Order: sequence, then structure tokens, then C-alpha cells
Amino acid sequence: MISHPRLKIRDLRVRPVNVPMRLPLQTSGGTVSIAPLALVDLLTEEGITGSTYLFCYTPLALRPVVQVIENLTPFLTGNPVVPFEIDRKLQRQFRLLGAKGIVGMALAGIDMAAWDALAKAAGMPLASLLGGAPRGIPAYNSNGLGIIGPERAYEEAEKLADGFSAIKVRLGYADAMADVEVVRAVRRAIGEDVRLMSDYNQSLSVAEAIARIQVLAGEGLDWVEEPTLADDFAGHAQIRARSKIPIQMGENWWGPHEMARCVAAGGSDLAMPDAMKIGGVTGWLRAAALAESAGLPVSSHLFPEVSAHLLAVSPTCQWLEYVDWANPVLKEPLRIEKGQAVIPDVPGTGIAWNEKAVKRYLSA
Repeated sequence: MISHPRLKIRDLRVRPVNVPMRLPLQTSGGTVSIAPLALVDLLTEEGITGSTYLFCYTPLALRPVVQVIENLTPFLTGNPVVPFEIDRKLQRQFRLLGAKGIVGMALAGIDMAAWDALAKAAGMPLASLLGGAPRGIPAYNSNGLGIIGPERAYEEAEKLADGFSAIKVRLGYADAMADVEVVRAVRRAIGEDVRLMSDYNQSLSVAEAIARIQVLAGEGLDWVEEPTLADDFAGHAQIRARSKIPIQMGENWWGPHEMARCVAAGGSDLAMPDAMKIGGVTGWLRAAALAESAGLPVSSHLFPEVSAHLLAVSPTCQWLEYVDWANPVLKEPLRIEKGQAVIPDVPGTGIAWNEKAVKRYLSA
């Protein structure tokens, strides 16, 4: 049983930053070159500060997320730092509005910061507080490899595979054979020993997804991620029934209840919760239990610094998705050694701010 150190919330601080991405990501839905991050600090009366960040996808959502957290500060000030109770209180507060989108992002940021504070107060890594232990987590490189064509994909893949045993390529080109051409170019660059995942970023119709995945069969892909709209669980079930490649879903599950509906519909062979969208650490723990009961291997989506701890206590742990988007504002970025994420043996998640960089990237 987890013992929570006695802490009380004194304040919540949240700062918006726009961090340039080392490798801009061009998907079928557009190019992402800036990482809009909300840096969240939960300050306690006892002097312990829990920290995390939220990836807001577009600068247009950054300020609204910050505003929601700031608006919740008086509501939470003085509350004990007990994440399950905080979650219950906030879910009740937003029952009529709903806890998805910007609201869900804000609530997850508070949850992750609260768990970080508890682990720091206990003097142990988050993985240890949750009943596990720091260990190496298999990681694949998910930086770059957007919709950039076979020549550039070959060049990027060579660099991205260095130090990793797996990488991911984004697909959704003009036709199926263009997808195949890119997959083959990447495979030539990385060789046969490096695993290769793919992601369509919801860009296909169900019929087109079935056709394209049939063409891709035999190209050595570990999975095809979100080939059609993320909330079309029945559509994904149809695709899965016709696919010889495992189907991956989960990054857009807003909470464990959506995950449960997807699993019940047979929409995915695998599970990929997003620490922010699934409901922070609290939501992830529930999702990991669902995955175990359904026999689904669990990988993470984004937030590698927190996700490494969560995967360490997930019974069906598979892969950590590694991106370096927050590295410029972190004092000590997550290390990758021999293809594995190294969970730092320090209290909390290991997230601490490079204040000089934070000042540089602060959004006006």
C-alpha cells in the first residue's frame, strides 16, 4: 500500500513556453515546429514543489490551458496532496462540462505535479513510490520522420536510429505505393535489426486504411498507429480484422473510460496511453490495469520523463516513445543508453527546470 507523505497545496504556478523543435514534425495534418509547453509547479506548505509539463499541440491552446490551471488554484489551495482525492474533487467540479480537451489537460498537469511532489517528499523516484523500481525501459526514437519523402526520410532515419533499437515513421502520402517507398527507404537506412513502427495520424478512411495496410503487409512494420479517426473504435475494429500488422491506438483516449470502450469494441491490438490525455499518473494506473486484464502490451505517447516511471510499473510494458521536445527547458533531460530510457535515481520524476532557458522561451 502506498503511503502518502502529508503535504498541503500552497500554490500552483504555470508558465507558458514555446520551444523550437530540433526536428520539425511534418504530419498529414500539418507541420509542427514549435513545442508549446505549459510548465506546471505545485508548491506545498512544506516547501516541496512538484513539477511537470503539458504539451499543448498548438500555441492557440497554450494560454487557455494556463488559464484553467490558474483559475483552479484558489479551488485547490489548502487541499492535502492526495492525488486520488484531488482527482475525485476535480472530476466532480467538471462533471457537467466534461473533463476532456483543455480541461482534461489542465487536470492531468495538476495530477502529475502532485505525484511528483509526493515522490520528492518520500525521497524516492516516482516508480519506487508506485511500488516498482527504476530500470531501463525499451525506447524508440519518435523524433522527425514526418511526411518528407523517401530521400530525406533515408537521411533522417540513419541519424535517428543511432543509439536506438527502434524508430517510427509517419505515413499518409498521396497513395499506398508512396507509403511503401518511404518505408523501404527507411528500412534501407536502419537495416534489419532496428524495429520500425508507423503512424498515420488519423489521416485515412476505413476503406483506404484497409487497402493501404494490405499493401504494407510484409514490409516489417511492428505496428500501424491510428490509421483512421481516433474516436472511430468500430472503424479501427474493421481495419484490425483485415490487417496482418498490429493496430496501435491510445494516444487520444481521454481517460480510462474511453480506453475501455475502445478495448470492448476490439479496436486495437496494443495500447498507447498519453500521460496527459489519460488523466495523469492517476489515470495511467487505471489504464495499465485495463491493459493487463485485456492482455494488451502498453507503450507510451510523449512525456518520456514521466512515462518511463509509469511504464516501469505497468505489467504489460512494451515501448517508451522518446521525443526530445522538452529537453531545452529541462535541467537534466532523460538519458537514453543502449536503446533504453534510464529512469533517474532521484526523488520524483527527475523533472527540474533550466530557468535560463525557460526565461528565453517564455510566451508573451
